[in-house]
Amino acid sequence: MLSFHDLTYKYSGRSKDALKYINAEIAPGICLLLGENGAGKSTLLGVASGLLLAGEGSVDFDGKNPGERAPSTMSSIFYLSEDWQSPFSDILTTARYHGSFYPSFDADMLAENLGAFGLSGKERLKSLSLGMRRKSYIAYALALRPDLLLLDEPANGLDIDSKKELRRMVSRCIGDGQTMVISTHTVADLEVLYDSVVILHRGEVVLSASVADISAKLSFVTSSVPVPDAVFMESEGAMFRAIIRADQPYASAIDFELLYSAVVGGQSNEIIEILEK
Repeated sequence: MLSFHDLTYKYSGRSKDALKYINAEIAPGICLLLGENGAGKSTLLGVASGLLLAGEGSVDFDGKNPGERAPSTMSSIFYLSEDWQSPFSDILTTARYHGSFYPSFDADMLAENLGAFGLSGKERLKSLSLGMRRKSYIAYALALRPDLLLLDEPANGLDIDSKKELRRMVSRCIGDGQTMVISTHTVADLEVLYDSVVILHRGEVVLSASVADISAKLSFVTSSVPVPDAVFMESEGAMFRAIIRADQPYASAIDFELLYSAVVGGQSNEIIEILEK
């Protein structure tokens, strides 16, 4: 379990907190982390990984504080940020030296992941395009098999076919008991895989819920006419997209983009009230 308790973080020299009294619990599975640019998503991942130290409050992963940076804790956490770079010439060399710090690293999984992306692992990383280099890093991150895997915009630079392969790869590689947090603006890339969602807005958590609870208590509908009794509704062209109270559980797929618009648009209290009943 990844837990945040009254977590606050402020960057040196800035007057405003990047994160303000964050309270959330993320269970094993795949968590979608949403928020506008500057909402604090990368900061939250940095604190969860131990790269940034909490100013106030605490972060806990399976009873350990990542901020203490104990080797036994660091060997169970990996954060693939947007700007992460291997210091080695290729991914196989990266795995040989860096991967040795991760006891769950699976070399066979790495080979399978690389092959799925059309890579051997011997390619010089500096000579690869952004998309191909990103594929190498994703293949490697998943093969490390850490207890906590944090991914910031994993599909950035990937083409359509590669995004499809990424979905298959994540589904195949993530095992029971692992926790993965994915920060992304392109929700559709992995939307069928999410187990929970955390939404940040201006450095605060406005929603933290499981996909099961959302699907059981809310329905997402599209209509050519305004939807009566909608908790939230917005128009798109000639159509209306709405969130309503569910008459039957699991009656519709979750529209994560609409859910995000609802909670940052002032309907978070009503939605949370429905989810907590």
